[in-house]
Amino acid sequence: MHQPCTNGAHLNGDAARNGDLPPGLRMSQTDQEIVRLIGQHLLSVGLERSATLLMEESGLHLEHPAAATFRTHVLAGDWVKADHDLRALHDLLRDSPQVEPHNLAEMKFVVLEQKYLEHLEAGRVLDALHVLRNELTPLQYDTARVHRLSALMMCADAAELRQRARWPGGPRSRARLLATVQAVLPPALMMSPGRLRALLAQAAAQQAARCRFHAAPRPSPPVPSPDRDDELAAPEHIPFSLLADHHCSADQFPIHSLQVLNGHCDEVWYCKWSPDGSKLASGSKDNTVMIWDYNPVTKRLAFRKSLEGHSYGVSFLAWSPDGRHLLAAGPEDCPDLWIWNMETEQLHLKMTHSQEDSLTAAAWHASGNAFVCGGARGQFYHCALDGTLINNWDGVRVNALACRSEGRVLAADTHHRVRLYDFSDLTDRNLIQEEHAVMAMTLNAADTLLLLNVANQGVHLWDIRARALVRRFRGLSQGHFTIHACFGGAHQDFIASGSEDNKVYIWHIDGEEPIAVVSGHTRCVNAVAWNPVHHDVLVSASDDYSLRLWGPRTHQT
Repeated sequence: MHQPCTNGAHLNGDAARNGDLPPGLRMSQTDQEIVRLIGQHLLSVGLERSATLLMEESGLHLEHPAAATFRTHVLAGDWVKADHDLRALHDLLRDSPQVEPHNLAEMKFVVLEQKYLEHLEAGRVLDALHVLRNELTPLQYDTARVHRLSALMMCADAAELRQRARWPGGPRSRARLLATVQAVLPPALMMSPGRLRALLAQAAAQQAARCRFHAAPRPSPPVPSPDRDDELAAPEHIPFSLLADHHCSADQFPIHSLQVLNGHCDEVWYCKWSPDGSKLASGSKDNTVMIWDYNPVTKRLAFRKSLEGHSYGVSFLAWSPDGRHLLAAGPEDCPDLWIWNMETEQLHLKMTHSQEDSLTAAAWHASGNAFVCGGARGQFYHCALDGTLINNWDGVRVNALACRSEGRVLAADTHHRVRLYDFSDLTDRNLIQEEHAVMAMTLNAADTLLLLNVANQGVHLWDIRARALVRRFRGLSQGHFTIHACFGGAHQDFIASGSEDNKVYIWHIDGEEPIAVVSGHTRCVNAVAWNPVHHDVLVSASDDYSLRLWGPRTHQT
């Protein structure tokens, strides 16, 4: 960042109370802060003269003089002067209630740490040793960290130093140092870089989160940039105008019929996108799994291959986290589990432990090297990718399964419960109790929310950590058929579900009433799958033998 104007600086930043504003000009503290934010932004986009004129006309400053010179000397690597500036900042902050004494010590420590590491990087070992012995150690701050720094003296070269210290090195690391100091300093002394951009990104993200039809990614705040020494990277492009409140049109929401797929010759029980969103798998009563390729430009699905031989029909599908394998399960009387290698499109494994088994539910571990499976007859298995039985739990009658990120397993059983199982030590505990049967279950990507399709109740949303029912979504028809709901949108802000009244229901996660009810199928809609990458399309599977692709109106034929 360019060195800002430094006339009339005050710790509290209120120039009006100190007589620094031009005669006749009166601004509230909020107005002054807005002017400072604008000035900082003008500098960041290269409008230095405009920023200077703004500061001169307003009589304000961007930073305290001591902070401004400290920034300049840090970015220049002038550590003697930076240390002098830091002492001046310490004098200003010593009695400030906003800054704890240990934070002042941390500021001193990180400046010396940077100085030490830069000496080592440049090969000035004796200078680095002097800093370690005579400046860092006498601080008596974070002794363990000092010991770790001393071990870096043994690094063979600068590359090893940067790797072992987890430090970007040289001038690029100075921006990180400034960010550390800025986290301690009151903003009246030194504003965080890109502050106006950060505020606008936060406001835009809030508007997008409240938008009824916003399924795309939300703007994010700035992040440290390794390519710039004096700034934070700008927030990702805000894909809508800041000049008015944001509202997405329903025309861009996936509620418009784009395509009807009639490849199956019997009821379609399930559908699921691959993790990369490029393929769709559908399972049917006709004993086939069909694979479809998705074109995000034309927003169309094209038939790719039929995976055959499932003699009991296919009622559930699960892609491995890496998309390399597809697991297929059948209805209640099916004792088999099929795993297809989706790279070769050949059968990897057909697993059958007993003809008395019922394997209707399955879930992959995050590693993709193991899975769990089970059914309503009391089978509950933990298996390796080659089908080897790692462990099992006797007598657990399973309707639905999900694997948590840390490896434990959620199982919805026939007692209307969701229990948490740990196969490593064979412990379990109750997590959720419903009043009616849990027919299907979906875990969100953040591993925090659980979506349950409950017989005669509809779709319920649970917070796993609080073990609390968050919301009951209204509208759909849910009896005792197995109907699958899903999370959708870039931030999983939406819930979609099939329904026995032949419709697709969509809710925003913050509301109980549907934001859209989509018609087109002529029989029960068994499953809905929202594309995890291309957030403007979803697919539904129905007893009317068809799949339907839903997307924005602009791609309707």
